[in-house]
Amino acid sequence: MNPDVEIYLNKARLWQEELVTLRTIVVDTPLTEEFKWRTPCYTFQKKNVVLIGAFSDNCVLSFFKGALLKDPLDILTKPGENTQAARVVRFTSLQEIIELEPVLKAYIEEAIEVEKAGLKVDVKKEAEPVPAEFQKKLDESPALQTAFAALTPGRQRAYLMHFSAAKQSKTRENRVEKYIPQILDGKGIHDCTCGLSQKLPACDGSHKSIR
Repeated sequence: MNPDVEIYLNKARLWQEELVTLRTIVVDTPLTEEFKWRTPCYTFQKKNVVLIGAFSDNCVLSFFKGALLKDPLDILTKPGENTQAARVVRFTSLQEIIELEPVLKAYIEEAIEVEKAGLKVDVKKEAEPVPAEFQKKLDESPALQTAFAALTPGRQRAYLMHFSAAKQSKTRENRVEKYIPQILDGKGIHDCTCGLSQKLPACDGSHKSIR
């Protein structure tokens, strides 16, 4: 039992009883209990296998490589539309967890076998569409084209997803205008721009201390 997990569960304001029950199920397997990303994480030979966590409307058991599991009961779902590897089982009551305990343990055992076999999810690197508002700016500025092309694929994708997420064309235009200087500086959307971050190149919010 990891003491950080004990603290996490004792402070949980939502789904506490459900989280405790999920933990009891998971620790009764060969997994090692750790605490990562501010949530209970369970590993096998230092490989992440499952997480437990709570949201406002449900709690979850999340499998890092859930896409590789057989899922005969069809209880695994994608946590996000673009998620490729992870899958979650969502719960809205303690009774659901209790009833699924044997199934959950079977899924965990399968997930462990996936790690033992060294299997990996075949992640498809689909090109993110370029919003017309940003494409217009790229066409107008060779410097912007060069700077954007020099960014890592992950940074490019983050920008494109942020621009495309806006429903209104005007909002997309405003987002593009806002981040053009940052792109020209060779920085990603989540990179530090003030130089004060303790987690460079990522931003940790240190810019908020600037007066």
